[in-house]
Amino acid sequence: MATYKSTLKSESGFTLIDLLFVCSLIGLLSTLAIPGLMRARGVAQSASAVGTLRVINSAQLSYAVTCGSGFYSPDLPRLGVAPPSSFQAFLPPELTSGATFVKSGYTFSLTGTSMGGAPGSCNGLAPGMGAPGYVAVGDPIDAAGNPHFYGTNADGVIYEHSATLSTAMPESGPSPAGSVIK
Repeated sequence: MATYKSTLKSESGFTLIDLLFVCSLIGLLSTLAIPGLMRARGVAQSASAVGTLRVINSAQLSYAVTCGSGFYSPDLPRLGVAPPSSFQAFLPPELTSGATFVKSGYTFSLTGTSMGGAPGSCNGLAPGMGAPGYVAVGDPIDAAGNPHFYGTNADGVIYEHSATLSTAMPESGPSPAGSVIK
C-alpha cells in the first residue's frame, strides 16, 4: 500500500497591494521633498553668485593696483591675461573665456567704459582702453526658480535686486536699485 505525503508549500513574499502601497508612499515622500530641494539649490546658486562677484571685485582691485595704473579692466578676457612678472592671471580661464560666462545657474558679465587718457597696462591693454570704473552682474538663468539678481561696481559693494542690475548700476557709486549684501 502506497502512502502519499501531502506537502504544504509555504508562500512568503509581498503581494501586489503591498508593492503598490510602498511605491505610492515613496512617490508621496519624493513629492513633498522636491520644493525643499529646489529652495536649497536656489540658495546654493545665490551664494555661489555672490562669491563669484567677490572674486571679480578682488581681481579688478588687484589689476588696478598692480597693472592698470589705477584703472580697471574693461572686460573679463583682459583679467585672464597674466602680467609679465606673474605666472597667474587675475582670474582663472573658466571666468575669462568671453564677454560672459555661466557658472552655477548664473550668467555673469563685466563692462567698463574706456577712458581716453588711461595709460596702457602691464598685461597688454592699449593706452586709452583702461576704465575708471566697471559693472559686474550675475543674472540667474532660471529667474522664475531663483529670482535673485546681483551686481557690483568699482566700489566693491554687492547689490541684490529682483530684476537685472546691468542697466541700472553705475560704474562707481551706490546703485539706485537693489539692496546691499552684507
